[in-house]
Amino acid sequence: MPVDYHIHTKMCGHAYGEMEEYIAEAQQRGLGEIGFSDHVPMYFFPSEQRDLSIAMKEAELPLYVEQVLAMQQKFHPYPIKLGLEADYVPGMEQDLAAILGAYEFDYVLGSIHYIDGWGFDNSQYINEYDRWDLYELYKYYFSMIGSAAASGLFDTLAHPDLIKKFGFRPEGDISALYSEAVKKIADSGVCVEINTAGLRVPAAEIYPNIRLLELCCKSRVPVSLGSDAHHPEQVGANFREALELLRTVGYREVVTFTGRKRNYLRI
Repeated sequence: MPVDYHIHTKMCGHAYGEMEEYIAEAQQRGLGEIGFSDHVPMYFFPSEQRDLSIAMKEAELPLYVEQVLAMQQKFHPYPIKLGLEADYVPGMEQDLAAILGAYEFDYVLGSIHYIDGWGFDNSQYINEYDRWDLYELYKYYFSMIGSAAASGLFDTLAHPDLIKKFGFRPEGDISALYSEAVKKIADSGVCVEINTAGLRVPAAEIYPNIRLLELCCKSRVPVSLGSDAHHPEQVGANFREALELLRTVGYREVVTFTGRKRNYLRI
Protein backbone atom coordinates (compact mmCIF):
# COMPACT_ATOMS: atom_id res chain seq x y z
CA MET A 1 0.00 0.00 0.00
CA PRO A 2 1.24 3.52 -0.73
CA VAL A 3 0.83 6.60 1.51
CA ASP A 4 -1.93 8.24 3.55
CA TYR A 5 -1.44 12.00 3.64
CA HIS A 6 -4.73 13.03 5.25
CA ILE A 7 -4.73 12.05 8.92
CA HIS A 8 -6.10 14.20 11.72
CA THR A 9 -5.34 14.32 15.44
CA LYS A 10 -7.50 14.83 18.51
CA MET A 11 -6.19 18.39 18.68
CA CYS A 12 -8.79 19.44 16.12
CA GLY A 13 -11.57 18.65 18.59
CA HIS A 14 -13.46 16.09 16.50
CA ALA A 15 -10.90 13.31 16.01
CA TYR A 16 -10.07 10.57 18.48
CA GLY A 17 -7.05 8.56 19.55
CA GLU A 18 -3.37 9.21 20.03
CA MET A 19 -0.90 9.84 17.22
CA GLU A 20 0.84 6.58 18.11
CA GLU A 21 -2.40 4.70 17.43
CA TYR A 22 -2.72 6.17 13.95
CA ILE A 23 0.88 5.28 13.21
CA ALA A 24 0.45 1.73 14.49
CA GLU A 25 -2.62 1.27 12.29
CA ALA A 26 -0.72 2.58 9.26
CA GLN A 27 2.13 0.17 9.86
CA GLN A 28 -0.26 -2.73 10.38
CA ARG A 29 -1.97 -1.95 7.08
CA GLY A 30 1.39 -1.85 5.31
CA LEU A 31 1.35 1.83 4.37
CA GLY A 32 4.75 2.98 3.14
CA GLU A 33 4.48 6.35 4.87
CA ILE A 34 1.91 8.70 6.35
CA GLY A 35 1.40 12.37 6.95
CA PHE A 36 -0.52 14.15 9.67
CA SER A 37 -2.52 17.08 8.31
CA ASP A 38 -4.72 18.50 11.01
CA HIS A 39 -7.00 21.51 10.56
CA VAL A 40 -5.45 24.95 10.57
CA PRO A 41 -6.72 27.30 13.31
CA MET A 42 -9.76 29.26 12.15
CA TYR A 43 -7.79 32.36 11.19
CA PHE A 44 -10.64 33.55 8.97
CA PHE A 45 -13.11 34.11 11.83
CA PRO A 46 -12.84 36.56 14.74
CA SER A 47 -11.55 34.80 17.83
CA GLU A 48 -14.94 34.85 19.58
CA GLN A 49 -16.55 33.05 16.58
CA ARG A 50 -14.02 30.23 16.27
CA ASP A 51 -15.44 26.76 16.82
CA LEU A 52 -12.88 24.78 18.81
CA SER A 53 -14.77 21.55 18.11
CA ILE A 54 -13.62 21.58 14.49
CA ALA A 55 -10.14 23.14 14.55
CA MET A 56 -7.26 23.63 16.94
CA LYS A 57 -6.65 26.87 18.81
CA GLU A 58 -4.16 29.29 17.31
CA ALA A 59 -1.86 28.75 20.29
CA GLU A 60 -1.93 24.97 19.69
CA LEU A 61 -0.40 25.06 16.22
CA PRO A 62 3.21 25.14 17.51
CA LEU A 63 2.38 22.22 19.82
CA TYR A 64 0.90 20.25 16.90
CA VAL A 65 4.07 20.78 14.87
CA GLU A 66 6.21 19.82 17.87
CA GLN A 67 4.24 16.60 18.40
CA VAL A 68 4.48 15.49 14.78
CA LEU A 69 8.24 16.13 14.81
CA ALA A 70 8.45 14.07 18.01
CA MET A 71 6.64 11.19 16.26
CA GLN A 72 9.16 11.39 13.43
CA GLN A 73 11.96 10.86 15.91
CA LYS A 74 10.16 8.18 17.89
CA PHE A 75 9.28 6.03 14.88
CA HIS A 76 12.36 6.68 12.75
CA PRO A 77 13.02 5.41 10.08
CA TYR A 78 9.30 5.01 9.35
CA PRO A 79 8.40 8.11 7.26
CA ILE A 80 5.96 10.47 8.97
CA LYS A 81 5.38 13.77 7.18
CA LEU A 82 4.35 17.10 8.67
CA GLY A 83 1.31 18.42 6.86
CA LEU A 84 -1.55 20.82 7.48
CA GLU A 85 -5.07 21.08 6.12
CA ALA A 86 -5.68 24.76 5.51
CA ASP A 87 -8.98 26.37 4.57
CA TYR A 88 -8.98 28.65 1.56
CA VAL A 89 -11.02 31.79 2.13
CA PRO A 90 -11.04 34.46 -0.60
CA GLY A 91 -9.46 37.71 0.57
CA MET A 92 -7.57 36.04 3.42
CA GLU A 93 -4.63 34.76 1.37
CA GLN A 94 -2.00 36.91 3.08
CA ASP A 95 -3.17 35.83 6.53
CA LEU A 96 -2.87 32.18 5.59
CA ALA A 97 0.49 32.69 3.90
CA ALA A 98 1.85 34.13 7.16
CA ILE A 99 0.69 31.06 9.09
CA LEU A 100 2.13 28.61 6.58
CA GLY A 101 5.42 30.47 6.31
CA ALA A 102 6.13 30.10 10.02
CA TYR A 103 6.75 26.33 9.79
CA GLU A 104 8.58 23.90 7.56
CA PHE A 105 5.72 21.75 6.39
CA ASP A 106 6.23 18.81 4.06
CA TYR A 107 2.95 19.61 2.32
CA VAL A 108 -0.19 21.71 2.72
CA LEU A 109 -3.65 20.47 1.81
CA GLY A 110 -5.94 23.21 0.61
CA SER A 111 -9.62 22.74 1.34
CA ILE A 112 -12.90 24.61 1.22
CA HIS A 113 -15.37 24.05 4.05
CA TYR A 114 -17.00 27.49 4.09
CA ILE A 115 -18.93 29.47 1.51
CA ASP A 116 -19.45 33.06 2.68
CA GLY A 117 -19.20 31.87 6.29
CA TRP A 118 -21.53 28.89 5.83
CA GLY A 119 -19.97 25.60 6.93
CA PHE A 120 -21.62 23.59 4.18
CA ASP A 121 -20.09 20.26 5.23
CA ASN A 122 -21.39 20.57 8.80
CA SER A 123 -24.63 18.66 9.37
CA GLN A 124 -25.79 21.35 11.80
CA TYR A 125 -26.26 23.72 8.86
CA ILE A 126 -27.60 21.30 6.27
CA ASN A 127 -30.86 23.25 5.92
CA GLU A 128 -28.91 26.05 4.23
CA TYR A 129 -28.83 23.95 1.05
CA ASP A 130 -32.54 24.71 0.64
CA ARG A 131 -31.68 28.37 0.07
CA TRP A 132 -29.57 27.62 -3.00
CA ASP A 133 -30.16 26.73 -6.58
CA LEU A 134 -27.84 23.72 -6.62
CA TYR A 135 -26.33 24.49 -10.00
CA GLU A 136 -25.43 28.00 -8.85
CA LEU A 137 -24.04 26.58 -5.60
CA TYR A 138 -21.79 24.16 -7.49
CA LYS A 139 -20.74 26.92 -9.86
CA TYR A 140 -19.74 29.10 -6.92
CA TYR A 141 -17.96 26.25 -5.15
CA PHE A 142 -15.91 25.18 -8.17
CA SER A 143 -14.97 28.77 -8.94
CA MET A 144 -13.53 28.87 -5.40
CA ILE A 145 -11.66 25.62 -6.09
CA GLY A 146 -10.10 27.27 -9.12
CA SER A 147 -9.14 30.31 -7.06
CA ALA A 148 -7.64 28.11 -4.34
CA ALA A 149 -5.51 26.36 -6.96
CA ALA A 150 -4.37 29.66 -8.45
CA SER A 151 -3.45 31.09 -5.03
CA GLY A 152 -0.17 29.16 -4.93
CA LEU A 153 -0.69 28.46 -1.23
CA PHE A 154 -1.29 24.73 -1.48
CA ASP A 155 0.44 21.57 -2.65
CA THR A 156 -2.76 19.52 -2.97
CA LEU A 157 -6.47 20.31 -3.09
CA ALA A 158 -8.18 18.07 -0.54
CA HIS A 159 -11.54 16.38 -1.28
CA PRO A 160 -12.04 18.65 -4.31
CA ASP A 161 -15.78 17.99 -4.66
CA LEU A 162 -16.66 18.08 -0.97
CA ILE A 163 -19.77 20.05 -1.87
CA LYS A 164 -21.47 16.70 -2.68
CA LYS A 165 -20.98 15.39 0.89
CA PHE A 166 -24.66 15.25 1.87
CA GLY A 167 -25.82 14.04 -1.53
CA PHE A 168 -27.10 17.37 -2.84
CA ARG A 169 -26.39 17.38 -6.59
CA PRO A 170 -27.74 19.64 -9.30
CA GLU A 171 -29.79 18.18 -12.11
CA GLY A 172 -28.25 18.18 -15.54
CA ASP A 173 -24.69 18.19 -16.81
CA ILE A 174 -22.09 20.04 -14.76
CA SER A 175 -19.09 18.94 -16.84
CA ALA A 176 -18.41 22.54 -17.84
CA LEU A 177 -17.96 23.48 -14.18
CA TYR A 178 -15.51 20.61 -13.74
CA SER A 179 -13.63 21.52 -16.90
CA GLU A 180 -13.17 25.15 -15.93
CA ALA A 181 -11.91 24.18 -12.48
CA VAL A 182 -9.55 21.53 -13.85
CA LYS A 183 -8.04 24.00 -16.30
CA LYS A 184 -7.14 26.31 -13.41
CA ILE A 185 -5.84 23.38 -11.37
CA ALA A 186 -3.67 22.17 -14.24
CA ASP A 187 -2.37 25.67 -14.98
CA SER A 188 -1.43 26.14 -11.32
CA GLY A 189 0.50 22.87 -11.04
CA VAL A 190 -1.25 21.89 -7.81
CA CYS A 191 -2.18 18.25 -7.10
CA VAL A 192 -5.64 16.83 -6.40
CA GLU A 193 -6.36 14.49 -3.52
CA ILE A 194 -8.12 11.14 -3.87
CA ASN A 195 -9.99 11.04 -0.57
CA THR A 196 -11.84 7.94 0.57
CA ALA A 197 -13.90 9.73 3.25
CA GLY A 198 -16.62 10.27 0.67
CA LEU A 199 -17.50 6.60 1.06
CA ARG A 200 -18.31 7.20 4.73
CA VAL A 201 -20.86 10.01 4.20
CA PRO A 202 -24.21 10.28 2.36
CA ALA A 203 -22.45 11.01 -0.95
CA ALA A 204 -21.22 7.37 -0.84
CA GLU A 205 -18.56 8.15 -3.39
CA ILE A 206 -14.83 8.80 -3.33
CA TYR A 207 -13.73 12.42 -3.68
CA PRO A 208 -13.49 13.37 -6.53
CA ASN A 209 -16.02 11.51 -8.64
CA ILE A 210 -14.84 9.61 -11.68
CA ARG A 211 -15.77 12.30 -14.24
CA LEU A 212 -13.79 14.98 -12.43
CA LEU A 213 -10.91 12.56 -11.93
CA GLU A 214 -10.90 11.65 -15.63
CA LEU A 215 -10.56 15.32 -16.53
CA CYS A 216 -7.70 15.69 -14.05
CA CYS A 217 -5.92 12.70 -15.55
CA LYS A 218 -6.42 13.98 -19.09
CA SER A 219 -4.89 17.32 -18.01
CA ARG A 220 -2.01 15.50 -16.25
CA VAL A 221 -2.91 16.79 -12.81
CA PRO A 222 -0.91 14.77 -10.22
CA VAL A 223 -2.78 13.06 -7.40
CA SER A 224 -2.15 12.39 -3.72
CA LEU A 225 -3.96 9.89 -1.54
CA GLY A 226 -5.72 10.36 1.80
CA SER A 227 -8.24 8.69 4.09
CA ASP A 228 -9.24 11.81 6.05
CA ALA A 229 -8.92 9.64 9.14
CA HIS A 230 -10.45 10.97 12.35
CA HIS A 231 -10.15 7.60 14.10
CA PRO A 232 -7.11 5.30 14.00
CA GLU A 233 -9.09 2.52 12.30
CA GLN A 234 -9.84 4.85 9.37
CA VAL A 235 -6.18 5.12 8.35
CA GLY A 236 -5.84 3.74 4.83
CA ALA A 237 -9.56 2.95 4.71
CA ASN A 238 -10.86 1.86 1.29
CA PHE A 239 -7.50 2.42 -0.36
CA ARG A 240 -7.93 -0.66 -2.54
CA GLU A 241 -11.02 0.93 -4.08
CA ALA A 242 -9.17 4.23 -4.47
CA LEU A 243 -6.22 2.59 -6.21
CA GLU A 244 -8.55 0.65 -8.49
CA LEU A 245 -10.31 3.89 -9.41
CA LEU A 246 -7.02 5.63 -10.11
CA ARG A 247 -5.79 2.80 -12.35
CA THR A 248 -9.13 2.63 -14.17
CA VAL A 249 -8.94 6.32 -15.00
CA GLY A 250 -5.33 6.03 -16.15
CA TYR A 251 -3.13 7.04 -13.22
CA ARG A 252 -0.03 5.01 -12.47
CA GLU A 253 1.57 7.22 -9.79
CA VAL A 254 0.69 9.09 -6.63
CA VAL A 255 2.62 12.02 -5.21
CA THR A 256 4.72 12.08 -2.07
CA PHE A 257 6.19 15.21 -0.49
CA THR A 258 9.24 16.19 1.49
CA GLY A 259 9.80 19.83 2.35
CA ARG A 260 7.03 20.78 -0.11
CA LYS A 261 8.97 19.15 -2.93
CA ARG A 262 7.23 16.49 -4.97
CA ASN A 263 8.20 12.90 -5.70
CA TYR A 264 6.25 10.12 -7.38
CA LEU A 265 5.38 6.60 -6.26
CA ARG A 266 4.19 3.88 -8.63
CA ILE A 267 0.84 2.29 -7.79
